[in-house]
Amino acid sequence: MSLLRLRELSVWFDDPARPAVDRVSLDLDAGRMLALVGESGSGKSLTALSILDLLPGGAHRRARAIELDGDNVLDWPESRRRALRGGRIGTIFQEPLTALNPLHRVEKQIGEAIRVHQKLGGAAVRRRCLELLEQVDLPATADMLARYPHQLSGGQRQRVMIAMALANDPQLLIADEPTTALDVTIQETILELLKRLQRERHLGVLLISHDLGLVGRFAEDVAVMHQGRVVEYGDTDRVLNRPEHDYTRHLLAAEPGGRPRPTAPDAPVLLRAEHLEMHFSGRRRGWLGARETVAAVDGVSFDLRRGETLGVVGESGSGKSTLALILLRLIRARGKVVLLDQSLDTLSGRALRPWRKHMQVVFQDPYGSLNPRLTVHQAVEEGLRVHHKSLNADQRAERVRALLAEVGLPADSGDRYPHEFSGGQRQRIAIARALILEPDLLILDEPTSALDRSVQAQVLALLKDLQQRRGLSYLFISHDLKVVRAISHRLLVMRHGKVIEHGDTERVFEAPEQAYTRRLIEAAFNRDGKQAVAQ
Repeated sequence: MSLLRLRELSVWFDDPARPAVDRVSLDLDAGRMLALVGESGSGKSLTALSILDLLPGGAHRRARAIELDGDNVLDWPESRRRALRGGRIGTIFQEPLTALNPLHRVEKQIGEAIRVHQKLGGAAVRRRCLELLEQVDLPATADMLARYPHQLSGGQRQRVMIAMALANDPQLLIADEPTTALDVTIQETILELLKRLQRERHLGVLLISHDLGLVGRFAEDVAVMHQGRVVEYGDTDRVLNRPEHDYTRHLLAAEPGGRPRPTAPDAPVLLRAEHLEMHFSGRRRGWLGARETVAAVDGVSFDLRRGETLGVVGESGSGKSTLALILLRLIRARGKVVLLDQSLDTLSGRALRPWRKHMQVVFQDPYGSLNPRLTVHQAVEEGLRVHHKSLNADQRAERVRALLAEVGLPADSGDRYPHEFSGGQRQRIAIARALILEPDLLILDEPTSALDRSVQAQVLALLKDLQQRRGLSYLFISHDLKVVRAISHRLLVMRHGKVIEHGDTERVFEAPEQAYTRRLIEAAFNRDGKQAVAQ
């Protein structure tokens, strides 16, 4: 008998004739992992939320059966269905930093589910919290229990989320994109942890992911969803290696590939960084001891030529994003930043402002970086109002319309708001906003990590095309080495704030000199157990 059994599940919002989830039927056995894959909007998360009875406002659900261990939960009263959540069904969400309460310590967050479902308190809750920390490979110490989410790394936060999901010994674990924002090595350790817990506890795991490499390595079964329907379903090896549906083949073909167009051999240096250093105060040694000094960026130097892409890779905490903030002069640091032969570290305030139009940034989460109260036209136009005050409204509007068309957005995009667009379209809006000032340099901080593979391919193609036509230089920060390889001419590998390897991208990938670089590459490319063939 299946642990989880869905039969003809449908979810819709305004019109039952246009369902977001359309008659989905699935089976998941105890001790197995079933992966739901597909692009954003395919219905994966809505399917999982239907099981938990946690659909967003305005959504409607209909199903012939949602069975857990042979019992149809649709027949249960609301109080009994509520007890499933955090009880017999545990959930791991995509972004632990937003899923965890920033005001509560680790002990309270893990212990809350124990107190609610098991009616325990005091020392019994603490003992159970320490047991769970040990099970998810975190230090089972009072210090760890006393920490807040912001004091943990991304991998540690995700392990806390797993501990919370396991607190009441669930039968079913729902993991919704549990590794999206994590580095490749941490992705591996998190999925290996889930796999070990699956075997030890005989858990059924429903994994939602857009990373087909991880799915191929860890899931026994896979269901491919497209426009609310399951279009292919079966054993993972068969589906991923011998797909029958065109859409499955489309997803598999969307893995990042190709190489960047070569740069001109005589291209001038656009940006030069010399001995950049930035330190900050860490944890205090004891109650009265001095604070530790942590080197976020430690002696980093490089050149970036016009029309070139420099990829920056490394695990969380290696200093990648701090380096970007230093280059943008958003935080102060020692060393020199020279852009177009002008030393920026000698400028501040009003003197620095004209130089900001020469370097712009595209962030990881376009929804978070775009003002939800501004239309797309207003958001893109904003830079022109600050840096080109001589332009009138009609001239600004014409530039915005032309740029939105250049990045492949519909003609009516300017009058709409960010929430009306898909993730890939929002990233195009963010790129347009950065390009409106015609910069020489774009700093791209994880610009594709929150996107599906097929959408990633579209954004990468757009960036390559824009670089070719505009002569742009990119500093491309990412934890996804497949994406970095597809777009970068040279590679900078960072660890603990230092550059430990630097060189031509293909040379670094084919013959890495450092063991740390080899470990990153193996985690990204050896997920099927074999060395990836260069595309």
